[in-house]
Amino acid sequence: MTPDVTTAAAGTASLVQSVDWVAIAPPLIAAAVALVVLLADLFLPQSRKPLLGWITIAGLVAALASLAPLRTGSRSTFCLTANPDACSYTVDQFAFVIQALVLGGALLTALLAVRDTKEKLPAGEFWFLLLSSAAGAALLPAARDLATLVVALEVASLPAFALVGLKRGDRLSSEAALKFFLSSVTATAVMLLGASFVYAATGTLHLTEIATKLATVPGQLDTVAKTGVVLTLVGFAFKTAAAPFHFWVPDTYVGAPLPVAAYLSVVGKAVGFSGLILVTVVAFPAYADVWGPALAVLAALTMTIGNAAALRQSATRAYSAVRLLAWSSVGQAGYLLVPIAAAAYSSGNQVGATVAYALMYAVVNLGAFAVAALVARGKPLNRLTDYRGLYAERPLAALALAFFLLCLAGLPPGIIGLFAKVTVFSAAVDAGLGWLAVVMAINVVVALYYYLRWTAILFRAPEAADEPSETGRSARPRVPAPLTVAIALTAVVGVVLSGVPQLALHFASVTLF
Repeated sequence: MTPDVTTAAAGTASLVQSVDWVAIAPPLIAAAVALVVLLADLFLPQSRKPLLGWITIAGLVAALASLAPLRTGSRSTFCLTANPDACSYTVDQFAFVIQALVLGGALLTALLAVRDTKEKLPAGEFWFLLLSSAAGAALLPAARDLATLVVALEVASLPAFALVGLKRGDRLSSEAALKFFLSSVTATAVMLLGASFVYAATGTLHLTEIATKLATVPGQLDTVAKTGVVLTLVGFAFKTAAAPFHFWVPDTYVGAPLPVAAYLSVVGKAVGFSGLILVTVVAFPAYADVWGPALAVLAALTMTIGNAAALRQSATRAYSAVRLLAWSSVGQAGYLLVPIAAAAYSSGNQVGATVAYALMYAVVNLGAFAVAALVARGKPLNRLTDYRGLYAERPLAALALAFFLLCLAGLPPGIIGLFAKVTVFSAAVDAGLGWLAVVMAINVVVALYYYLRWTAILFRAPEAADEPSETGRSARPRVPAPLTVAIALTAVVGVVLSGVPQLALHFASVTLF
């Protein structure tokens, strides 16, 4: 073999990358099971369609189990041959925790939806879309270049549009899907424009290389780089439901099937926040003076608008319980933004507080939606007044919902909610954002009113007129076993986290990247 041929062969070999199949297993399993469900739906008779739900649940359990080898250390794949430190996919502590959160959230959503796919929703389409969205959601926290990040975000979001509008013939569902679609497409367009500006200023898409090159960007490109950073943040502000880009949330939650609303409130939010953390803390630290103040203002505005709107919900209005949870999720998004903003002012692991808070929020919010799904089986308008006397009718469900609401409020016995709020509050104080800590404290006090009001309704005596028809044992609809499992599972995990809060809070003190 001649020297030229040998050199060419060596150059070709250097371009061949090995794939770490263990690292990419969680999103890969979810995507593979989605294809299995899609093909099985073509051949299964209508009477066997419920089998698709159990295939989905088994697939999500397998995806969660595939995380076990990734719990320690850091693994990367799809790296540049010229620079092995610049990779497109990395599983570190941050990616591991968020992948566990989104896949666990998808699993609980599947448990909530098993009965709905038998009675109201097209089974094949629902399970395929849910698994596809979960695959994108699991891919995103491990993405380490802007192209993979945007693709993962859209793979998670596009199926969600269809899931929201899956109640065929329902006007509210169609309107919710349209509003969600238009707002999300606008956010994606703005984000892509921002990413293109960042690429123009740095010449790279990998987050670690962007961080290095933004620190030494030429003066003539500084405005382009700053514009790209701001536009990228605006795009993610839509995805995280940060004010003033939150307008799609309440109508989308009301119009969507209740399991889908639960999915969006937890998994959709985790996707947006994990992407926001990656672009700010990993890619844009050189422009912390740009995104830090902006996120601090967004955090204060988001928590204030969310809590103020939740406070105004009428107990007798149709779907007021779901609307309250929707506005509550906007307020909670403000709390989640606080440590990310604080990361711009401190060299510590401030974003770990967001991860710890997100774990608490995911468990208790899914639990609250699970109880709401139970109540909606007998009272489909899902008003707050429909929860009156729930303790007399279903004591365990009422106790579980009361616990979830107290966790969201940050009151005992919801110890994990209290500690999570203290962790977020400390992140703001340690970063010197005293004014933001004061705004957060005021909002936490305001939120106590509507959380405690709903909790009190659960234990009031049922109205006499309702007792024969709605609270009588013979009139109660039977609770599906998967729904019972979802409520019990979230309650048990919430109690464990309250008993041993360090299981979640230790992420606020460890190195995530």
